[in-house]
Amino acid sequence: MMNREDHRSETAGRAAARDAQEFRDPFELSTPDELTSALVFSSPHSGDFYPKSFLAQTRLDAFTLRRSEDACADRLFRCAEALGAPMLRAAYPRAYLDLNREPYELDPRMFSEPLPDYANTRSLRVAAGLGTLPRVVSDAREIYAHKLPVAEALERVERIYRPYHAALAALMEQAVATFGVAVLVDCHSMPRLVTHDPKLGPKSEKRGVDFVIGDRFGSSCDPRLVDIVVSRLVGFSYVVQRNRPYAGGFITEHYGKPAVGRHAMQIEVSRDLYVDEATLTPNARFAVVAEHIGAALADLAQELRRREAAQPSRFAAE
Repeated sequence: MMNREDHRSETAGRAAARDAQEFRDPFELSTPDELTSALVFSSPHSGDFYPKSFLAQTRLDAFTLRRSEDACADRLFRCAEALGAPMLRAAYPRAYLDLNREPYELDPRMFSEPLPDYANTRSLRVAAGLGTLPRVVSDAREIYAHKLPVAEALERVERIYRPYHAALAALMEQAVATFGVAVLVDCHSMPRLVTHDPKLGPKSEKRGVDFVIGDRFGSSCDPRLVDIVVSRLVGFSYVVQRNRPYAGGFITEHYGKPAVGRHAMQIEVSRDLYVDEATLTPNARFAVVAEHIGAALADLAQELRRREAAQPSRFAAE
C-alpha cells in the first residue's frame, strides 16, 4: 500500500510525463451526439498540462503547483453529455494562465520590463498575486524563481486565453441560436469552508460548506434558475451558500447577461467531498457527488425546456 509520499511521487511522475511536449491545444471540447440543452459547461481551472519550460521557471515542486488546480472538476460535471450539452475544459493549469481573469490582469512585480499601458495592474486580484499569470499559488507561495519577460505573458494570452474564450463565446452563441437562451455553468472546486447556522445564532456550531453558487448577487443569472440548483442540492443534505465568499469571477461576470438571454452561474464544490486531497484523485464519494450534481442540473435543464415550450420568445429576451 502506498503512503502519502508515494502518492505524491506518483502524481509528480504523471505531471512530468505530460510534459513530453512543450505545447498542446489550449482546450478540450466534449460535445454530445445531439445538442438538446441550452446549458454550456466550462471548466477553466481543471487543466493539468505543465510545459517543461514552466516547470523550469518555478521554484515549486509539481505537487504544490497541482494543488491550485480544480482537480477532476471537469469529470465531476460529467453530466454535461447526458444532458445534451457541451463541456469546455482548459488544458493548461491556472498556475500557468488563469482563464477566469481579464486577458491582461498582470502584476508588474513579476516582469523584467514595463507592462503595456493596456494592462490592468490595479485589480484586487493582481494585488493578491492572482492575475492572469498568477504570481502565487495556495498559501501565497511564490511561483517563479526569476522575473519573466513581458513577451511571454502576451504570448500565453494569445496562444491559450483568446482561443479558450473564443470557443466559449461560440458555444454561448450556439445555444442562443438553437434555444433562444444560454445558461453557462462554470465548474470549480474550493477548499473546505465553515459557516455558522444563522438559525441558531452567531455562537452556533460551525458547519462545513459543500457548495457555493455564485451569480454575481443576481446580476449574471436569473435567480430563479439558481434556486432550482440550490434546492436540489439542499435536498441531498448538502450545505449550500450563495455568492459568499465566491460570487463568480470574470467568466461569470463577462458571459452572464440575463437581459439578452445569456445567464451564467459559478458552482464551487468543496474538494474534500470528491477527491483525496493528498493525491488529487477521486475518492470513494466521487460517483455519488457527481450523481447529485447531475440531478440538480437535470432539474435546471428541464426548467429551461419548460420555459422554452411555454414562452420561447419572451424568455429569449429576458
